[in-house]
Amino acid sequence: MPSTSRSAIAVCTAGAAWMIALSTSAIAADWTQFRGPGGRSLGSGQPPVVFGAETNLAWKVELPPGNSSPILWGDRILLTATTDAGLTTLCLRRSDGGELWRRSVKPAALEPTHRLSNPSTPTPVADADRVYCYFGSFGVIAYDRDGNEVWKHPLPAPVVEFGTSASPVREGDLLILVRDQDSGSHLLALKASDGTQVWRTERPEFRRSFATPLVWEHDGTRELIVPGSIWLKSYDPATGKENWTVSGTSRVATSSPAVGDGLLFTASWNVGGDPDDRISMEPFETTAQKYDQNKDGRFTTQELPEGPVRQRFSQMDLDKDGFVTAEEWETMRAMFAKAGNAVLAIRPGGKGEITSTHLAWKVTRSLPYVSSPLYYDGRVYTMKNGGLASCYDAKTGKPFYQDQRVGVGSDFYSSAIGVDGKIYIASQTGTVIVLKSGDTFEVLSRNTLGEEVFATPAIVDGNLVLRSARHLWSFQSRQDTR
Repeated sequence: MPSTSRSAIAVCTAGAAWMIALSTSAIAADWTQFRGPGGRSLGSGQPPVVFGAETNLAWKVELPPGNSSPILWGDRILLTATTDAGLTTLCLRRSDGGELWRRSVKPAALEPTHRLSNPSTPTPVADADRVYCYFGSFGVIAYDRDGNEVWKHPLPAPVVEFGTSASPVREGDLLILVRDQDSGSHLLALKASDGTQVWRTERPEFRRSFATPLVWEHDGTRELIVPGSIWLKSYDPATGKENWTVSGTSRVATSSPAVGDGLLFTASWNVGGDPDDRISMEPFETTAQKYDQNKDGRFTTQELPEGPVRQRFSQMDLDKDGFVTAEEWETMRAMFAKAGNAVLAIRPGGKGEITSTHLAWKVTRSLPYVSSPLYYDGRVYTMKNGGLASCYDAKTGKPFYQDQRVGVGSDFYSSAIGVDGKIYIASQTGTVIVLKSGDTFEVLSRNTLGEEVFATPAIVDGNLVLRSARHLWSFQSRQDTR
């Protein structure tokens, strides 16, 4: 069994009695997927409001790089990383961060990623017996609790330039993946017992996406909600058959949905989708007359003038051959024309195109980018880049407050968690803001870790587990463990 020194040295800041209490009290419940039980981002217990390197720190261990969020699986913590050995799954003890095992797979090649991303970004998902890890560059691999490989399902690397981010979800006896990419987008369902394919649904109209889907249970039914470019869609998770479509979302899906009060909430924003900042493109024929210098009926990046369209050449070049054809140009032109930025609330029970029939409310101001909306205690919370918090009545969309500055002018890639009447959310720059839940805006604390944060924390039984750029942290209020 690997020693703790393979991953790092655990830093214990309290006495042995505190650690024993943590090991017995913090493993009563699990957090076994991205954003926790049901993907709803709702924690449990009373986590500390003030914490850091000197305060309420149970332990801290070094980690190899990766952006996946930690999951809590009984007495264990699972997450992935990119190491010299390849794409690596790490299993740590929940009580002290000690490493129990690590397993690696070596893909033929790593997919390209954004400068802020990592080939190990999707969060694992676990059930009673197994943990399932998805790597865009490799496919899916399942391990038992002791790190023994149960099965693997290799997949071709997706056609992307910014990497893979959507995490798998476990639904019934299925493991479901969203594999939207610049060419060949599809949903894939594998049998959790042996990794064989159960169904595959093509999504040819979709392009790159980074959003994890959510299973919406209501009125005795279950729907797989999948954000995507221009459209939000619902599918039957058992068969992959499409239920309904909402149009007018952003060009690239980056945040996951939320549910509550009988409604579905989704947020989408991307450059070029705001009414006063739209990116428009002339028809290919018109543009070719001006810029197709060699008259070969396609563009190279050098032929296009400087500006927002040329900056997105690689997005238009779907087959990555270095040229943009008329078909590729018109595809992107249509996407820019149809794109919309908004927070939407959707009523259940729709079939087919439901944009005009099942929209409960819509907000087009103060929109989050990557950070997912949070439903908590009758309200919907969002965090816009720059540290601008908003809160809405979940049933009506009435703003309780908008664009309130949290005092940290940063981007936000982590998603918020609601727990104990509070909202916890981490900035990219490594400050975890704690807001008071309610109709009025109040910052309770700003907790600086000194490292970037892209992962979403887990909060179970008052134990806050958070991944930063180089460490995994476990925080617990001292009074909770005496």
